[in-house]
Amino acid sequence: MRRGTRYGALLGPLLAGGAPPDLVARAARGLGLPERGRYAVVVLGAPVPEAAVVQGPDADGARWWWGAAASSPGREGGREGGREVAVVLLGPAGPARAVAWLRELGAGPGGVSPVVGSPTKLGAAHRLAGTALLTCEPGSREIVRLDERLPAALLVSRPELSTRLLAEVFGPLLTLVPAERSLLVGTLEAWLECGGSVGRAAARLGCHRNTVFNRLRRLERLTARSLSRPRELVDLVLALEVLRLSSAQP
Repeated sequence: MRRGTRYGALLGPLLAGGAPPDLVARAARGLGLPERGRYAVVVLGAPVPEAAVVQGPDADGARWWWGAAASSPGREGGREGGREVAVVLLGPAGPARAVAWLRELGAGPGGVSPVVGSPTKLGAAHRLAGTALLTCEPGSREIVRLDERLPAALLVSRPELSTRLLAEVFGPLLTLVPAERSLLVGTLEAWLECGGSVGRAAARLGCHRNTVFNRLRRLERLTARSLSRPRELVDLVLALEVLRLSSAQP
């Protein structure tokens, strides 16, 4: 892993996107990045742990170049500072090992881009890694890959539509007192995590299956959507994802 003013200056043209090809090529040569390879970009929402900044490849043979990331609009229109970014020339185990290593270090929250094949594509990868970061739950230390969070990534990419979706689907639910809302939302989450099994959800929640059934029926009445209709279930799942990503959790 490498870090410093020189590396940051060279990373800038690669990560910004839209830089002239000759500038990108010079920056890549200055960093020692091969013209072809398996690359990913990592964006952390907090300072990188010092243990991550060591010389040479990591245990998987991956090579890392760290730099400070520019601030970008946050979920509520503010500015998110303290971000750090890394370009990773991946080892044989690929991005899964990079994610596992960052988790072992206690880094996070962080987003990891899809794999790209050359330094010329790092600008797009940087944007996608930043989007992946926005899918992390507020206050968490998650490290997530964009490809694992595509529906959530679509939602955070269009915050005005996400807000509208939440209001349209969960509007009546959001008027409940927090304890009631949390009970219904938690029951829906458990039911989804249990593959739509009322019995398994009841066992997880420590209540009778009829209790789970009654809560779900109440949620259906409040939202005017049925869990048995696929299109309406999609609405509920996406609204639940927006609620998860909101800083105002139930």
